[in-house]
Amino acid sequence: MDRDEIEKLQSYLQKTFGNMGIRVKARPRKTDSCEVYNGEEFIGVIYVDDEDEDRSFMFQMAILDIDLEDL
Repeated sequence: MDRDEIEKLQSYLQKTFGNMGIRVKARPRKTDSCEVYNGEEFIGVIYVDDEDEDRSFMFQMAILDIDLEDL
């Protein structure tokens, strides 16, 4: 994933979730994924899928049970 693609993903997530605090960062030594943060908190990973003719992305976010306790 290049810098332009990461910036587009960040803009997409910010617009979709109405949150300008979302940041997308390249991963060290990985070219098939990037990290997603809400402010300083790591929230997930975006993986690229380009095995077929259409390039697509999968956002994976884990939600721990302790994250739900304060709700």
